[in-house]
Amino acid sequence: MLVVTTEDIPGKTVKEALGLVKGNTVRAKWFGKDIVAGLRNIVGGEVKEYTEMMTESRNEAMLRMIEDAEKLDADAIVGVRFMTSQTTAGAAEFLAYGTAVKLKR
Repeated sequence: MLVVTTEDIPGKTVKEALGLVKGNTVRAKWFGKDIVAGLRNIVGGEVKEYTEMMTESRNEAMLRMIEDAEKLDADAIVGVRFMTSQTTAGAAEFLAYGTAVKLKR
């Protein structure tokens, strides 16, 4: 499955737009890692526990978006965007969305 942030794919022609596809996940870190992250916040530097959580969450949201596109028998997803929002203290939603398309063969 081709997944791009652009509206078109060089060398390919979109035959049909199948509609919006999306995938999301809401994640929170385990309490123990939250404490470690809080300590890192005091001394400065990268908060690796949250970087890891965000990477895992983006990947999960993207996989769910691809599964949504596969249900439509799409060849690609164009115009992909990611969005993050805090749902509660210590938890965030990660959303991936785009347009599922069929390509000319």
